[in-house]
Amino acid sequence: MSFFFGLGVGVTVGLALIVLFVRSENARSKRRSELATTVAAFARMTLEDSKKILSPEYYPSWVVFSQRQKLTWLNLQLTKIWPYVNEAASELIKTNVEPVIEQYRPVILSSLKFSKFTLGTVAPQFTGVSIIEDGGGGVTMELEMNWDGNPNIVLDIKTRLGVALPVQVKNIGFTGVFRLIFKPLVDEFPCFGALCYSLREKKQLDFTLKVVGGDISAIPGLSDAIEGTIRDAIEDSITWPVRKIIPILPGDYSDLELKPVGVLEVKLVQAKELTNKDIIGKSDPFSVLYIRPLRDRMKTSKTINNELNPLWNEHFEFIVEDASTQQLVVKVYDDEGLQAAEFIGCAQIPLKELEPGKVKDVWLKLVKDLEVQRDNKNRGQVHLELLYCPYGTENELTNPFASSFSMTTLEKVLKNGVEGKEAAENGTDKKLRRREVIVRGVLSVTAISAEDLAPADLMGKADPYVVLTMKKTETKNKTRVVNDSLNPVWNQTFDFVVEDGLHDMLIVEVWDHDTFGKDYMGRCILTLTRVILEGQYEDSFQLDGTKSGKLNLRLKWSPRPIYRDS
Repeated sequence: MSFFFGLGVGVTVGLALIVLFVRSENARSKRRSELATTVAAFARMTLEDSKKILSPEYYPSWVVFSQRQKLTWLNLQLTKIWPYVNEAASELIKTNVEPVIEQYRPVILSSLKFSKFTLGTVAPQFTGVSIIEDGGGGVTMELEMNWDGNPNIVLDIKTRLGVALPVQVKNIGFTGVFRLIFKPLVDEFPCFGALCYSLREKKQLDFTLKVVGGDISAIPGLSDAIEGTIRDAIEDSITWPVRKIIPILPGDYSDLELKPVGVLEVKLVQAKELTNKDIIGKSDPFSVLYIRPLRDRMKTSKTINNELNPLWNEHFEFIVEDASTQQLVVKVYDDEGLQAAEFIGCAQIPLKELEPGKVKDVWLKLVKDLEVQRDNKNRGQVHLELLYCPYGTENELTNPFASSFSMTTLEKVLKNGVEGKEAAENGTDKKLRRREVIVRGVLSVTAISAEDLAPADLMGKADPYVVLTMKKTETKNKTRVVNDSLNPVWNQTFDFVVEDGLHDMLIVEVWDHDTFGKDYMGRCILTLTRVILEGQYEDSFQLDGTKSGKLNLRLKWSPRPIYRDS
């Protein structure tokens, strides 16, 4: 009996195990099929599909979506022909680069020339290609290139003291994007008239300098001077918007040459909440601004000592050569006296975001690296006013920095009459004496009200009043005190005579009145550019330096231009 019982139990358990195994295998097969379907779906995903699923903030900073196609076939062919390219290109590059290096030769050197120049045996690798649609009647191609080369480059330098040194350029690492423009398109083979080439983007350029048989650090500052010369030469000779033109068919290709297309007016207003780089005291910030990083085109602001919320209010001009691709870069540093300045942060704004003839007021967040914009650390913000004026549109656009702005019709007639009289007296062949207009006028400021001020008293209230100050003249006015209110209403108007409206600022501070003193409740700083352009406006301004609160102001400008000879 027990035998049959054991047999029945064994058969039942065996059948149960077989059923479980079959079901497990079926479930596993189903999961694998679903996973394969999912993997196949991911394989068919495009770049746009990926961006729809995950927004950019979910990706790590090192993830880059490339629009360029691979060029394995080109790299294989280039490796084969590289010895011949090296022979042909080395002499051509040496001939073209040497005059540019001589142009940027440091003052401490009396001579700077190549004694050897070959590109070595390692061919560059093209990692991608893309076609740019610009609608300009040509074909624009961009090639991304990496090169960790072994060139043999030796510079013969001679110092002012008569010391001659051979300096070797070693360990070159380069990553960048070259732009090729085939333009104009014609109906004659090879179907384009000229080829333009340029270094569109210089992502990385590293190299080391070594004195052959010696130490370059023996002459202080020599290494930095030569490195700066090389970088400036590359920037000025081949980096976009500079381009080299190779005529393919006979014709006039002057329209392809680099030409200035406009002027960018920049007012560096202020910065706030800068990172403190000093152990004792506060940072001493200054800013460097540029469109092209050439030493003679970079602008430097004054240094504001011991301040994390500096006010500069400085005006700069930059030549624009390609508004569609260039950008304004701002870098903020902490001045360390005789030591090298310490970097605080940087920001940039593409010029294509600016509407010609219209002032753009922007706050830019400072980041550590312009290539990696997702920076969670608060390094501060910088405040700019920007105005782009293309050439050839001066009569259509209003430039508040121009000398004829804010003039009435009568004043324009008087000015033209005076200049004509001077020209008649001095002879028509002589140049007219230039007259500048100082934007002078009366600024009327109405402190209307404030909202949601932070409590300053123990009872959760405040007794606020407003102090208005013109920065250049330090002229001050203040409103009455409104007791026990976090939403005070003043409706008081004050007039300021402004001698130079384009370079003055209005500082509006809110204070809490106490019997034995006063407590700071925040401030806002305004330039006069907007009110000069618009005549009058009313707006709300967030208060800085406090947890909450905003100020409602009305500003009106009454121009009174005056002239001075220059």
